Amino acid sequence: MKLFYFPLSGHAHRARLFISLLGVEADIVELDLAGGEHKRPEFLALNPFGQVPVLEDDGAVITDSTAVLVYLAKKYADKSWLPEDAIGAANVQRWLSVASGEIAYGPCAARLATLFGAPFNTEEVIARAHNILRLIDAELAEREWIAASGPTIADVALYSYVARAPEGNVDRFQYGNVTAWLKRIEALPGFHPFQKTAIGIPDVA
Repeated sequence: MKLFYFPLSGHAHRARLFISLLGVEADIVELDLAGGEHKRPEFLALNPFGQVPVLEDDGAVITDSTAVLVYLAKKYADKSWLPEDAIGAANVQRWLSVASGEIAYGPCAARLATLFGAPFNTEEVIARAHNILRLIDAELAEREWIAASGPTIADVALYSYVARAPEGNVDRFQYGNVTAWLKRIEALPGFHPFQKTAIGIPDVA
């Protein structure tokens, strides 16, 4: 197995984190995004979108971070990570959609603006980030994990950009249920941290 990866990408971190939680051996290939390595023909042959992560495994090439999580869960994990019953699968899919939607256009976008100078309206994306953090915090008032009674790939998908929301000047520390949930993920065997930067609000949690 080979994972093409960039340590400051939350999308790539999702895949790296789940591989680590599963204890699966993988060759981690760090790409030089600043040097345009993700836009070279050999990488675009794997992923025409020029994005990380990309997973190569047994001749299969999997692109898109949530697709990588689904692939890994189906092939290497026990069923608790991606339930097969209709309600359980739907609950996980709901939050995978949030990871690709509200998280991407909220805390992820806010962080991209501060860390990489992405041209977002910072007030707008920070407001979006707080909207989704309030919803997640309310969900976690009733249970320890976002989609089931134990951790699933939904928790993995949400973790990275929520954990590093302060780097986008999003004060997540006011959401106590979110803070407790992040700590539960970080206590899982095999947890792999997401690289921190000094940008934004200091991490006090």
